[in-house]
Amino acid sequence: MSVHLKAPDFAALRPIKGLRISVLEAGIKKAARKDLTLMVLDEGASVGAVFTKNRFCAAPVQLCKAHLETGHGIRALLINTGNANAGTGEDGLMRASATCIALARLMEISPEQVLPFSTGVIMESLPHQKIIDHLPQALDALGHSSWGDAATGIMTTDTLPKAASKELLLGGERISITGISKGAGMIKPNMATMLGFMATDAQIAPACMKDLAKALADASFNRITVDGDTSTNDSFVVMATGKAKNAPITQFTSGLGLELYQAMESVAIELCQAIVRDGEGATKFITVDVQEGQSDEECMKVAYAIAHSPLVKTAFFASDPNLGRILAAVGYAGIEDLDQSLIELYLDDVHVATRGGRHPDYLEADGQRVMSQADITVRVKLGRGHHRQHVWTCDLSHEYVSINADYRS
Repeated sequence: MSVHLKAPDFAALRPIKGLRISVLEAGIKKAARKDLTLMVLDEGASVGAVFTKNRFCAAPVQLCKAHLETGHGIRALLINTGNANAGTGEDGLMRASATCIALARLMEISPEQVLPFSTGVIMESLPHQKIIDHLPQALDALGHSSWGDAATGIMTTDTLPKAASKELLLGGERISITGISKGAGMIKPNMATMLGFMATDAQIAPACMKDLAKALADASFNRITVDGDTSTNDSFVVMATGKAKNAPITQFTSGLGLELYQAMESVAIELCQAIVRDGEGATKFITVDVQEGQSDEECMKVAYAIAHSPLVKTAFFASDPNLGRILAAVGYAGIEDLDQSLIELYLDDVHVATRGGRHPDYLEADGQRVMSQADITVRVKLGRGHHRQHVWTCDLSHEYVSINADYRS
């Protein structure tokens, strides 16, 4: 089940010069299922990434952070599905490290130039030898697979692959941007059970890449929530191969840098919204838009309180305009000096509450009409200032419980 989400047109996903992909079956997830993806970057590419803030982060996340901190140029990304290699202690680190060492030997690079990623069931040992045994085949197959194959290969409980691509003229040079993501449950900002990989052939200064990845994540993947659970494995990686002929980008606040950033942001938003639309059991896609806050932080507090509330989410699933649940979430969001008499609440075009109480013209039939839609906007005005922020979420259904109750069976 998904909400107004279609499978991407794989033929429209632009290849990125300087990046080759292979996807194959390694027997990690299940029979006849492609579960191992290899991405190889030409020398000279720039890479930035952000990761989960869960303190119980998975072994591959720990290694990725360490490898990026060395400053060695990243040359390969190795991604498996079917096993998260999380909650596996020193043994998990050894197994993830062994795959990096094996790939590095075959490519004649250092292990620190390999970034490993895993997704799947937590607290199960990674069958690392299966990965190692398939690495020669993966290297031989480079370039035979597409972004579409990779988008399919990294799926877990997703019902559809998630991919997006964009082309733009940057100072007269044609630039390509392509990305994929996966995720459907255990989704919460900072970040979600998601993997996201985005690449461009633009020339971007290596020193900019970490900040670029964070800015893109903050505009997209850190604004989604399905169930309020922050995963152990979340990773978002941005790659710039530098194969295009544009002048190197060193900042993203104006000029060509801003143009490139806006194009990359649009791809990231498409990828993150696809995760919410494919949320486990989702039937509604909900934008929570909080306005008139004193700061961005308090706007986000209110938005998350609404988007994470099981009572709000189940009301949307039932198309039940029990909208006092939204006001309650606003009230417990953590703004100590909130004045409830200034609160205005809207569902799309329907003015539900004014001055902290029911709007005199509000009819429950109007609320139910909006809540019966697949795409809904909840808009809250706090009456405290001029800041505005938003997040994207979905409803909580019977199917979500069924999917997660049966996940390992």
